Amino acid sequence: MCACRARSLTHDEHDDLFNDHCERVHMANIAQTINVLQATILTEGARMLCTPTCHVFEMYKAHHDAVRLPVTLDAPDYEHAGQKIPALSASASRDGQGRVHISLCNLHPSRDVALDCQLRGWQARAVQGRILTGAAIDAHNTFDHPNRLAPAAFSGARLAPTGLGIELPAKSVAVLEVT
Repeated sequence: MCACRARSLTHDEHDDLFNDHCERVHMANIAQTINVLQATILTEGARMLCTPTCHVFEMYKAHHDAVRLPVTLDAPDYEHAGQKIPALSASASRDGQGRVHISLCNLHPSRDVALDCQLRGWQARAVQGRILTGAAIDAHNTFDHPNRLAPAAFSGARLAPTGLGIELPAKSVAVLEVT
C-alpha cells in the first residue's frame, strides 16, 4: 500500500479512475487516435508526431497486467473560477517481477507539490522514474518541434526512511518504478 501526503496542504482522497476500478475495467481505449481532437498521433503528408496524450498512454503501460495496490492520497485541491478539482491523482500497481509502479499527476498549472509517500509492507531499495511536463500549460508538439513534450528521466523522487520523498512539478505526469 502507498500513502502519499502533500506537505502543508489541504486534503482530498482519490485514485486514477481506470486503475481504481480495474476489477470492472479490463480495457480502456481512446476512440479517435489519428488527426482528431485529443489525438495520440498527428500526421501531415509523410510527417508524423506523437502528442502528449500518446506519451501518457505509453507511460501508463507499466500498470498493464499488474496488480493494483491501494493508494491513499492526502493532497490539495486546484481551484479556478469557482470550480474545484483535486490537484493530484495517484495510482500504484505491482508487476509480475515485483516492481511497484506509482503514477502521479499534478494538475495544478503553477504549483509544485512535495509529497511524502509511505510504502507499507515492504522496503524500497531503489526508485527511478519518467516525467512528462512542459514550460507552459498549453505547450504541445508541432511538426516543426515534434519532441517539445516527451517523457524525460525524473530525478524528483528519492528514497526516504518510510518510503519516498517526491517533488512533483506543476502540470506534470510522472511514473515511478520502485524496486
